[in-house]
Amino acid sequence: MGFRRLCLPLTFAIGVLGTLTASAAAEYAPLSEQEIAGLKRVTQTMVPPPAFPEHEQTASEFKVVEIDLSMIEKEIIIDDVGTKIWAFTYNGSVPGPMIVLHEGDYLEFTLRNLSTNLLAHNVDFHAATGALGAGGITHIAPGEEVTVRFRATKAGAFIYHCAPGGVMIPWHVVHGMNGAITVLPRDGLKDGDGNRLTYDRAYFVGEQDFYIKKAADGTYMSYENAVTSQTDDLEVMATLIPSHIVFNGKVGALTGDNAMTATVGETVMFVHSQANYDTRPHIIGGHGDYVWERGSFDDAPQTNLETWFIAGGSAGAALYTFRQPGIYAYVNHNLIEAVIKGATGHVSVEGEWNDDLMKQISAPSISE
Repeated sequence: MGFRRLCLPLTFAIGVLGTLTASAAAEYAPLSEQEIAGLKRVTQTMVPPPAFPEHEQTASEFKVVEIDLSMIEKEIIIDDVGTKIWAFTYNGSVPGPMIVLHEGDYLEFTLRNLSTNLLAHNVDFHAATGALGAGGITHIAPGEEVTVRFRATKAGAFIYHCAPGGVMIPWHVVHGMNGAITVLPRDGLKDGDGNRLTYDRAYFVGEQDFYIKKAADGTYMSYENAVTSQTDDLEVMATLIPSHIVFNGKVGALTGDNAMTATVGETVMFVHSQANYDTRPHIIGGHGDYVWERGSFDDAPQTNLETWFIAGGSAGAALYTFRQPGIYAYVNHNLIEAVIKGATGHVSVEGEWNDDLMKQISAPSISE
């Protein structure tokens, strides 16, 4: 067993316990309620994807990160022809907001099921340990709320999703009820040789598969509420063929005026999640300089990948330093899913063109 896997004894006769650092190793000795009460508390403001909340890339003292998640059932439009679905959301967005903390920190979340909702919901954090990822102790009816705390003992990118039980689990997930949490190593990201890696920007791409039935005339059906759609939804879900595969809740959600942005020379981190369906991200015109394909930051990243794989029910992360200006297509490289189903986003990069990397020698002309 390696050193990082040892649970080392800790001495807490050091005044404020918040000064304890990551030298305690990955499996941290448990703290008492009194000790946890002495930690610094930080309220993290949730922001809609693809944005990340404000955060530091390294951490010294342990802390308790507080967040609020409201579960909201709402009708959304998911394509350019006006197809509607009753989405189940965390904080009103598909996917739910990105959450960021550091390995060894505590996440204290208050989960609220709005009284205007029709269904019971909960949350399963893949970053958590025990109680079905908190799903076993967060099942609440409309009008109820619950507060839970867990310690993030694994560094990586993870999904969270609703898991009410039985067939309701996939039904809620494919209605958009999922998000992601990034647990950074306390001393930051590292390459395979232990050198520090940093990023200038970070984006959260939540890929979503939807299953909507078509009417006899070929148009997608709409419903008075989510409950009335369930029978038809399950029928389409049983085919395992999505009607739509989109980034961040809608075809075109990350294109045009909503494109992700960067500048030549900036390193961007992309965290890509898919709660149900396998996918394969690719940056057209770029690469994955460093890729944690299965999301574990404790493992050395793969390097220089053209396309990487994200298994359904997981999240992965990639770093890329942009070297040329222009529009980059960020796609699911099953190109049928990207072009026909909708899994395409854009990164708009500003800066000076580098002829050494690429130059058009002659303009298009008639060829004999």
